[in-house]
Amino acid sequence: MHDLPAHLREDHGITALQTNLRQIVYGGNDGIVTTFAIVAGFAGAGAEGTAQIGALAVMLFGLANLFADATSMGLGEFLSHRSERDIYRATRRKELELISSNPEGEFSEVVQLLQKQGVNNADALAYADLLERNPQLMADFMMRYEFDMGHSDSSSGVREGVFTFSSFLVFGVVPLIPYFLRDPDPLAFQLSVMGTFGALIALGLCRWFATGERLLRCVSETVLVGGVCAVVAYTVGVIVGS
Repeated sequence: MHDLPAHLREDHGITALQTNLRQIVYGGNDGIVTTFAIVAGFAGAGAEGTAQIGALAVMLFGLANLFADATSMGLGEFLSHRSERDIYRATRRKELELISSNPEGEFSEVVQLLQKQGVNNADALAYADLLERNPQLMADFMMRYEFDMGHSDSSSGVREGVFTFSSFLVFGVVPLIPYFLRDPDPLAFQLSVMGTFGALIALGLCRWFATGERLLRCVSETVLVGGVCAVVAYTVGVIVGS
């Protein structure tokens, strides 16, 4: 028996980036937009107000928000994954009970589900008979095709939370970098805008590298979604500051 993680990595090219792409994109996009919202809020409220606040205050407020939200996102991802896993386990236990108490009904459901997938009647009966003799596999089949629930029992949720937290920090700090280097003047905000869109492009490139989908689609979707959020943040700052 081959080591499954090694097999997926070596023969199928499944990387950590692909495995955790959802957490990376989710955390990264939210980190970029959340931090830029702070910068845009100050800038939208007016250059004079931003100058009075000072770069140190912008950085402190931005960093405090960055780490607080990153922690919240990471723990939220952890709890979400744990809840999803608990639901999966409870549903699967119920399904195993039904397979034991009502094998005829479950056998019929398997046949119907297979037929919906285009399997002919003879093959569906043969496959259902095989699954009936293997209740654990039958339960897995029902979880996938009856409840449309992917397997959620292989991870504790810690890895997902760590990736979400780390991605939030790495991408989310980018809009703040200009304020580490200069006073909070209009140029600093312009550099922050460029950095924000650069970070969104980098996030889109991560999607492209992991999925192999069209480069333009991966980058444009990521930039569009993040860009809309950034414009909303700046607009709110203008409205509040006016």
